[in-house]
Amino acid sequence: MSAWTATLLTLFPDMFPGFLGHSLPGAALADGKWSLEAHDIREHASDRHRSVDDTPFGGGPGMVMRADVVDAALDAADAAGRPEICLSPRGRRLDQELVEQLAAGDGVVLLCGRYEGLDARVIEARGMQEVSLGDFVLSGGEGAAMALIDACVRLLPGVLGAPESLAEESFQSGLLEYPQYTRPAEWRGKPVPDVLLSGHHERIQQWRLAQARKTTRERRVDLWSRYVAGINEARVSS
Repeated sequence: MSAWTATLLTLFPDMFPGFLGHSLPGAALADGKWSLEAHDIREHASDRHRSVDDTPFGGGPGMVMRADVVDAALDAADAAGRPEICLSPRGRRLDQELVEQLAAGDGVVLLCGRYEGLDARVIEARGMQEVSLGDFVLSGGEGAAMALIDACVRLLPGVLGAPESLAEESFQSGLLEYPQYTRPAEWRGKPVPDVLLSGHHERIQQWRLAQARKTTRERRVDLWSRYVAGINEARVSS
């Protein structure tokens, strides 16, 4: 079976692998657990200036990436059934559910947008997904693409040294993760919570769950609402 593959279409292929060449994703890349291809969109421009953008119809500031150039670049990338994703602040927010779906497949084809965005016709014609990191704007899609790839790669078999650690991470149970502590047992007059030193595993698990619920309720009302709704639904169905 071939390795999970991330194919990137960008105006700046030299930006890759970037931080993906280090730490866990870098080691997994070197071991062949996944692969990365970065292609220059300009190679598919048809004029001598290698133009990839033009002014927007209807007026307005900035430039828009051309549908014909991007379409040719995507054809050459040969998605082979992998989802084609455009990183854009207009897209659905990237979350753990989507990351798990993408990691379970054969890989992704990621278009790193620039300028004022991409001609909407190529998005519609190819059935591309638009994905955003959040409610803010970056100078280009490369940073968002790296974040998406990193989130997927760490879920691939054999990448994490302790796969069971995934089970208690933020979002895996619908909650943010509980706070963590390590040595020294007291630092600047602040001791580690006694329960974590007790050796009583059931009490520790109860404390961690309570802390995860407290943190989620205080910091992410949206996640907390979904979590509570899930509990109520489970009670009704049982």
